Amino acid sequence: MNDRQKVQKAQSPWLERLRALRNVPPVLGILWESGPGVVTWGLVLRLFVAVLPFGIAKVAQYIINDIANVLRGQALAANFWWLVGTEVGLNVALGLLMRAVDYTDQLLANRYTQHVSVRVMEQAARLDLTTYEDPVFYDRLERARVQATDRLVLIQQMGRLVQQVITMLTFSAALAWASPWLVLLLAVGVLPSFLGETHFAFLGYAKNFRQTPAKRQMDYLRQVAGSREGAKEVKLFGLHGFFTERFKTLADRIYREDVALSRAKLLIGGMLGVVGTLGYYGAYVYVIWRTLGGRYDIGQFTFLTTAIQQASSNLQQVFSTASGIADQALFLTDLLAFFEMKPTVDANPRGRRVPERIDRGFEFRNVSFAYPGTTRTVLKDFNMVLRPGERIALIGENGQGKTTVVKLITRLYDPTEGQILLDGVDLREYSLEDLHKNIGVIFQDFVRFEMTARENIGVGRVERLSSQEELESAAQKSLADTVVAKLAGGYDQMLGRRFEGGVELSGGEWQKIALARAYLRDAQLLILDEPTAALDARSELEVFERFAELTEGKMALLISHRFSTVRMADRIVVLEGGRLIEEGNHQQLMARGGVYAGMFEMQAASYR
Repeated sequence: MNDRQKVQKAQSPWLERLRALRNVPPVLGILWESGPGVVTWGLVLRLFVAVLPFGIAKVAQYIINDIANVLRGQALAANFWWLVGTEVGLNVALGLLMRAVDYTDQLLANRYTQHVSVRVMEQAARLDLTTYEDPVFYDRLERARVQATDRLVLIQQMGRLVQQVITMLTFSAALAWASPWLVLLLAVGVLPSFLGETHFAFLGYAKNFRQTPAKRQMDYLRQVAGSREGAKEVKLFGLHGFFTERFKTLADRIYREDVALSRAKLLIGGMLGVVGTLGYYGAYVYVIWRTLGGRYDIGQFTFLTTAIQQASSNLQQVFSTASGIADQALFLTDLLAFFEMKPTVDANPRGRRVPERIDRGFEFRNVSFAYPGTTRTVLKDFNMVLRPGERIALIGENGQGKTTVVKLITRLYDPTEGQILLDGVDLREYSLEDLHKNIGVIFQDFVRFEMTARENIGVGRVERLSSQEELESAAQKSLADTVVAKLAGGYDQMLGRRFEGGVELSGGEWQKIALARAYLRDAQLLILDEPTAALDARSELEVFERFAELTEGKMALLISHRFSTVRMADRIVVLEGGRLIEEGNHQQLMARGGVYAGMFEMQAASYR
């Protein structure tokens, strides 16, 4: 059952909210991790802020009684001005402490936001490609990213709840001492309002959950219609109206849902608020009646009316804050569920290390593979060996499994069936981190990092980022040195247009920068998965000639649709229907007159 079905199946909002409160302890744990000292000081300060109003009201009672006695002709009490000074001091202290609470809240908000954002990034990095190809995961990831920073309200609410409960209990105890009916009247008035707020908070969560896919579509439409990458086709194909209309349709639907909920909350919440007001004034009238009957003096009357106001206000705030916490806890479901997700590819941190010098190479043994969520088998009983010092070219029509072979040998995925061996040992027994350190790979859809040229190359081996000599060597190998030489800032030039001073490169220039990453890695296995698609035939030939020279004595795996470069490989592997159907060098496969020969002749004819 997916997340959406779980929400639709929920029959009781109250049960759902109670379950959501289970999210609070883990969040408190995250909060404590982000800043234990700030959390402790925040609680201590809130304790003082919570009890000071009671002390101020009690001192005010004695002051008013003394004034009443003077008005009746009695002498002014000796400690009267001390009481006035005490009330002033308590109010000053309260103001300063409230500012201190705001300060600690701000510190904690900053620490929490940073801490939880880092955890989201770390968790996203742990998850594998299987997870990223699930659209439901993207909805959860989007909500987790939002919840990581937007749930600061919950943090503040939990602090306020502690403060409100203490203040409410102190004043309620005073009211109960005077008459238990006062507390009962206040509780009866506030409870219906609390139940209503709780109900609407749950409806708000369910609404936001339903709207997540639509909001993701809206974000995508905003990006496509307003991005530099999409600007050419949007203008030439006249797509602006099409995208805008689709955006408006989604926005209008969300607006109608939001208005419907707000209208219901306004009407029903307003009526329940009237009940709360009646409960408050019922207690107020009761105190007036008892005072007129001579049961309370003027000081007690003032204190009790203050206590009624404080107890009622804080009781409502306690219910409202508790409801808000339950509301925010519902929204944290996806964040915590995201943290609990486990990668399907086991990283095996205690796994064996890759040999410093690979002896027998990689072997695909009866490997079959189907991408998660699909039934089509991309590879079927695939067998191939890549030996040390050997350069293999994978060719085949699109969708025949070439890139899948790359993803499997790098353990971005694990085979559905069969094994991939390294020096006779299953890849799954090796440390994934160590395996990746020994592989350099550049995909056709490589990332164009909006960073400096130095960092764009250095990400291939971040521990060598400060080594100018190694960066320049990698750039020279990939021919990116000629690209860097034209940049005003050299290796420190910002690339891309996202940040000020950035310079955009051509597709071929970006590819040379990306290739430098692979050369910087200096790995035992180098993989090029159609990374030169944006280069012209002459430039690609130059790149692959350099590639052939630099991979001498190493294992290399390359994928290219241009047979002028493929023929440089020691061995060519032809895939069709997910199976290896031919292999050999260029001369052997041409002499055989099979699939490879036919594909080669077809491409060669287009150049004649």
